[in-house]
Amino acid sequence: MKNTILTFVFSLCTIVVTAQGFQMPEGPGEGTYSRSWKDVNYASDDQECHNLDIYLPKEQKNIYQAVIVIYGSAWFSNNAKTMASASIGTPLLQAGFAVVSINHRSSIQAIWPAQIQDVKAAIRYVRANAASYDIDPSSIGITGFSSGGHLATFAGVTNDVKTLASGDVTVDIEGSVGNYVSTSSRVQAVVDWFGPVEMARMSNCEAPNDESSPEAMLIGKKDPRREPDWIKLISPINFVDKDDPEILIIHGDADNVVPHCQSVYLKSAYDNAGGKATFISVPGGGHGPVCFDTEYFKKMTDFFNKLL
Repeated sequence: MKNTILTFVFSLCTIVVTAQGFQMPEGPGEGTYSRSWKDVNYASDDQECHNLDIYLPKEQKNIYQAVIVIYGSAWFSNNAKTMASASIGTPLLQAGFAVVSINHRSSIQAIWPAQIQDVKAAIRYVRANAASYDIDPSSIGITGFSSGGHLATFAGVTNDVKTLASGDVTVDIEGSVGNYVSTSSRVQAVVDWFGPVEMARMSNCEAPNDESSPEAMLIGKKDPRREPDWIKLISPINFVDKDDPEILIIHGDADNVVPHCQSVYLKSAYDNAGGKATFISVPGGGHGPVCFDTEYFKKMTDFFNKLL
């Protein structure tokens, strides 16, 4: 019950992370990890938005399988990594995984594709420096909730992809952040917790949201209803193919923030492409509540155990 209550609180942070007076969790409890490295800068630029935290579990091993964890904030926060490590990171540590919780540039700081460039730079950093943290560089998982689920999914569907284009718009999603641009940013398994993935069908599962939406800020304060190329380029569902790493999708059927249909659409996209996807629809699950519970955390850790 305590675990459920804590994760309920953390899930609410996806909406109120920028609210005045909000107290950010400090990360996973002291009893859940053996060693940690805090505020490691993966871009060599000393910016807070490019810091990550690394935690090794209590379980002693010579080498650990690592999972990147990404917070949700509707892309508005540039420093909420402790929220992700405290919530979805904690059960991963308890299951014996190394947890790497990352910051990324907010949509207020920089428009798309800055956020996915940061994610890929963090993966490259971890892989290039894996020996320093007793991490296995050959097999890295990634997970996130809400907008973090969007970024985790995007990382998975763009393994080895440098640029994406639609109409007259081309974006460099790999980017050149950090010192390890020649290192692979591939991930080997993805868990998406109720992420928005199809921005063309966010409003009533049929149409883009309006100019007041988080997606509008992500594409430079443009009206998503008038920017089909940009909307395509921020929607990972458009880039699914049969060679993508296997994904586990978890979404509550009572989510009132990110429509449940988003994950239904994503599962269909994987099925149509011949990719491997498992979709867990959580009865009565909201945007975190009910989903963030021991039963579904175990689904996540079992999935990563199988693939990593």
